[in-house]
Amino acid sequence: MTDPSPLSSLSSALAEVVARTAPSIVSVRSHRFRSTGFVWKSGLIVTADEALADEGEVEIGLPDGGTTAATIAGRDHTTDIALLRADIASAPVRLAATVPPLGALAIVVATNRDTPSAALGMVSASGKSWRSLRGGDIDARIELDVRLRGSQQGGLALDASGQAFGMAVLGPRRVLVIPTATIERVAAQLETRGRIARGYLGLGLQPVRLDDGIGAMVMNVDKAGPSAAAGIRQGDVIVAVNDQKLSGVRALSRTLGPSSVGAVIDVAVRRGGEPASFRVTVAERPET
Repeated sequence: MTDPSPLSSLSSALAEVVARTAPSIVSVRSHRFRSTGFVWKSGLIVTADEALADEGEVEIGLPDGGTTAATIAGRDHTTDIALLRADIASAPVRLAATVPPLGALAIVVATNRDTPSAALGMVSASGKSWRSLRGGDIDARIELDVRLRGSQQGGLALDASGQAFGMAVLGPRRVLVIPTATIERVAAQLETRGRIARGYLGLGLQPVRLDDGIGAMVMNVDKAGPSAAAGIRQGDVIVAVNDQKLSGVRALSRTLGPSSVGAVIDVAVRRGGEPASFRVTVAERPET
């Protein structure tokens, strides 16, 4: 009897990895959206926020073919993480803290239209932490060279040994992985608070071009917000924050992450062409 070939051994090993993980993978149905989720803790499912409808009921497709209703425990648009509560007996997934190296094999275990699925690819980028376009702090940059359908978003990304290193989502022209460190941090806050704290200045801003750079004109001011309390008025033009020239309204918004709440910042403005400065204590963004 001949020994199995290397490819045959690899195929069997990958199939075993998928089989071990599949019982913790579920499908998520919300309105006209379909995605994948995984059991993070008993009764709690993590899925991709981008693939979750903004309204309507949420239903979970279970590994045994049954279904159960779910409620949204919390969601964070900036990191693409949503947390669902459901009466489900599947065992939670054990998430690994490691970040796979460039070129490592990766398996995405997911569902495709309620049917279990798996996709094999390679880690095409592995790097340091970064900030999403919506201002979320992502603990590591991981990209996969793999083809995924929309309903496979929220699937688990595994290394060749079967360790789960994150959640696969569809980014602009590439498949991204939200690493386990980000999932653990964000999901824990969603479980206890239902939301992620974000900084709030209480200003409506419009970018304007100045002779010496870019400014942000204050179009409206929340009378109960921190900027109003500091003395900033409608018509002021913000030119710098903490002695750093403003590079744009979006860049300013990205600085208002969870760690900014309670911080005191120096805001330099031009009022009627004259310079002025204010110290603003960043508040927590209201839920509405």
